[in-house]
Amino acid sequence: MAQQVITFHYDLRDEKKEMMESSKSGEPLSFLEGSGQIIPGLEKELIKLTVGKKQEVFVSYQEGYGPYDQSLVVEVPRKEFPVKEVKEGDLFQVEKEGEMNVVRVIEIADDKITIDANHPMAGKNLIFVVEVTNRRDATPEEIAHGHVHDGHAHH
Repeated sequence: MAQQVITFHYDLRDEKKEMMESSKSGEPLSFLEGSGQIIPGLEKELIKLTVGKKQEVFVSYQEGYGPYDQSLVVEVPRKEFPVKEVKEGDLFQVEKEGEMNVVRVIEIADDKITIDANHPMAGKNLIFVVEVTNRRDATPEEIAHGHVHDGHAHH
């Protein structure tokens, strides 16, 4: 079977059923099957669904964003921080071992700032309500590039 491009809308809730995010007010998401563009637990369910099918999908943290890793929470001396004005919740990009990562400020003390490099959904089980809106065979160019092309720009 050919590799597919799957397009879908979703609502994402946590285990307490509180809404975390939704694609309903915008464009649906498209991904190239097998390219690692979405979390594994969601992809394995989406590839089974037909267009128009709406389904609730439970994704454990193991098949989502992984476990919460306390070693990714570190204190940084305030003087080493790249900006003077910092508040809790601020996001910053940092380079580590040649890769860009996003860190979130979680605590500010007089001379130290605590940052967290975990994905915000790490360690959380997730509940998606998904609806596949389109699926098609991927083009050879999409397969070669490893991502969806929409005719105007890359996704």
